Amino acid sequence: MTKLWMLDLLMNIRTLCLAILYFGDSTGYEIRKLSTEGKYSYFVEASFGAIYPALAKLEHDGLVTCREETVAGKPARKVYSITERGRQEFVNSLQDSPAPDIFRSEFLMIAMCADILPPAVVSRAIDTRAAQLEAELSHLRQVSANANHAGSKWAAEYGVTCLSGSLEYLRGKRQDLEIIAGSARDDESPVAAE
Repeated sequence: MTKLWMLDLLMNIRTLCLAILYFGDSTGYEIRKLSTEGKYSYFVEASFGAIYPALAKLEHDGLVTCREETVAGKPARKVYSITERGRQEFVNSLQDSPAPDIFRSEFLMIAMCADILPPAVVSRAIDTRAAQLEAELSHLRQVSANANHAGSKWAAEYGVTCLSGSLEYLRGKRQDLEIIAGSARDDESPVAAE
C-alpha cells in the first residue's frame, strides 16, 4: 500500500514538474517555489525531497534535460528544460481522469468540535480562516489578472469562485457557529451526542 501511495505521489510530482517546465525552464528551487507560493501551489504538494528525485527520473527517462549555469559568486545551478518527449508525456498524463480533489482543513476540525470549545477560540478561528481566504483570493485574483494563458486564467477564476463561496458561507453562517461554541454540557461528549 505504501509503495503504491509513493508511486502515485511521485507521478503527481512528475506531472507537476513537467507542467512547470512545459511553460519554461526552471531550477529545482524555482519549481519548489512555484509549487508552494506560486500559481502551481493549488495542484500538488511538493517538497524538495520529492522534486529532485522526480527531476532525476525525468532526466533519466529523456523527458527533461539539465544544464548547469554559472552565476558570479554563487555555486552553479542546474536548469531543467522539457524535451519534445516530455511535452508529449505531459499531454498524455493529462488525458487520464483526474483523481478526486483532496481537501483538508484544521478550521473544519475546530468547527466540528465548536460545542466543546470556548466561544473566543471559535471566533478567533473564524477570523483566522476568513483572513486566510481573503489572502488566497487576493493571490488568485492577481494570478488571473496576470495570466497570459487562457487555461491558467480559467483555472484561477474557478479558484476565485470556489474560495468566494467559502468566504461568503463563513461570513453568512458565522453566528450559527458562534452560538454552537461552548454549548456542550460537561457530562456530554461529542461522540455520545452523535
